[in-house]
Amino acid sequence: MSFTEFQASLQESTLPAGLSSALQGLWHDGRGEWDRAHRCVQDDNSPAAAWVHAYLHRKEEDPGNAAYWYARAGRPMRDCPLSEEWAAIARELLGD
Repeated sequence: MSFTEFQASLQESTLPAGLSSALQGLWHDGRGEWDRAHRCVQDDNSPAAAWVHAYLHRKEEDPGNAAYWYARAGRPMRDCPLSEEWAAIARELLGD
């Protein structure tokens, strides 16, 4: 799935099949469903899920928790606009 297709799928009512838990989290977040997004990644120990988890805590303005998850993901803490980080994560995870 390309980034453009992923973005377009946000208008659909059903989660696209075959997405990792990290991409599922981004999909729900892209639809304004923070709690559902968080549930998708909270039990996944992968670096990708940790990165989305970090982004979600940055979005909720919890820098301490975000810093913990960025460290778990092996990623630096970001200070760019949230929409920019969302797109960067999605593009990387999609390989786009």
